[in-house]
Amino acid sequence: MVPIQENAMTMQLRRNFVELKNKMTKNEAIEEANRCLYCYDAPCIQACPTSIQIPNFIKKIASGNMKGSATTILEANPIGASCARVCPTEELCEGACVLNSSTKPIKIGELQRFATDWAMETNAQLFKPGQSNGQKVAIIGAGPAGLSAARELSRFGYQVTIYEAEAKAGGLGSYGIVAFRLPNDVVNWEVEQIEQLGVDIQTNTTVGVDIAAEEILAQYDSVILAVGMGAVPNLGIEGEDLDGVHDAIEFVRKTKMGPLTNDIVGKHVAVIGAGNTAIDGATSAVRLGADNVQILYRRTQKEMTAYKFEYEFAKQDGVEFKWLTAPKKIIGNEAGHVTGIECVKMKLGEAGPDGRQRPEEVKDSNFIIEVDAVIKAIGQTRFVSLIEAFGLAHTNGVVDIDETTMQTSNDKVFACGDVVFGNGQGEAMVVTAVQQGKDAAYKIHERLRKPSEIA
Repeated sequence: MVPIQENAMTMQLRRNFVELKNKMTKNEAIEEANRCLYCYDAPCIQACPTSIQIPNFIKKIASGNMKGSATTILEANPIGASCARVCPTEELCEGACVLNSSTKPIKIGELQRFATDWAMETNAQLFKPGQSNGQKVAIIGAGPAGLSAARELSRFGYQVTIYEAEAKAGGLGSYGIVAFRLPNDVVNWEVEQIEQLGVDIQTNTTVGVDIAAEEILAQYDSVILAVGMGAVPNLGIEGEDLDGVHDAIEFVRKTKMGPLTNDIVGKHVAVIGAGNTAIDGATSAVRLGADNVQILYRRTQKEMTAYKFEYEFAKQDGVEFKWLTAPKKIIGNEAGHVTGIECVKMKLGEAGPDGRQRPEEVKDSNFIIEVDAVIKAIGQTRFVSLIEAFGLAHTNGVVDIDETTMQTSNDKVFACGDVVFGNGQGEAMVVTAVQQGKDAAYKIHERLRKPSEIA
């Protein structure tokens, strides 16, 4: 990839990745907060995986108590500033708002952002570490689940060390969610808040390479496995090694870590898959100057896994969708560059074990789409070797846990986040991972606290 020179194009591309929504003004926030009915036994709280006391934080905004509002949010959700931006609020808290039946729901996500932005802008330190209890916990992975667990454990008085393979903490927030939806400075602030509680985050440290799993098990009283997901798997078709074929995760990552590059400008792009990562890859390609972006999906819109608001956003960005379309071969020229993709039409057949109708090829329906680049977004691989390094039982890379205790087959090791999502279990939302991190911390505290603390 060729870095773009500092010119008008560079400046425009950077503007394309600036956060989309402006935050509410003070007057707008107070006016919206005063619309809230402050329901008793509020359904919005029940719909929030982290159980934020939503009417409480909104009422504090209405009364001008910004510190109290931010504290209420972040007490329940350690990365509440990120979740204010990336949570599917339309399906969760706002979807449950009682005002849906009469007018329109309270803009809970925007009010949450207003309060947490205040905390960032004032650099408020809202929480303190607990008195040391002399016990140590290791966390593998500094994404939403790992950070959430670390914050809670530090407040209980544990000495917490996070081992993170990447160069910076934040996980999905730092590398996998597009900057125009979640800016880096938001994630950086949340990480700093947790570090200020005394949590030691050791980046560029890969378990199994820089430190052995056995060493961690020997050094710590308990361990939390909170690793995310890996690279996008191969499509298993000819032409995947051509120049111009991208892993969606890496594609989005480069837009967040920089520098921006000019290899997409003016090109026609095909994105394979229809999940949230596919949408991020497609909308990033648009912002990098692609002339045309098409998402190809072997099922129909009904079966796509992307959130509805993500789908609508992509359409507004000019992204085209080709349903019941599957790639058969990526075509290239003599120089090894992508020039097209051969596809086949699909139809939905009998339902599989997961209840979804299986896509089947339509005979003699092959056709070619002329493209210059292909972005693969068909899911992600799992860190099976790491799971097995700890000797943990798993099912296709999904760690087996006792859902009551969150313990793995090794009762010293707990697991949460992406590593326990899959095979029909749970939903891989950021906010769900945050709650699981909290739950793992509480379960560890129950296991490790001294008899005198229980009495």
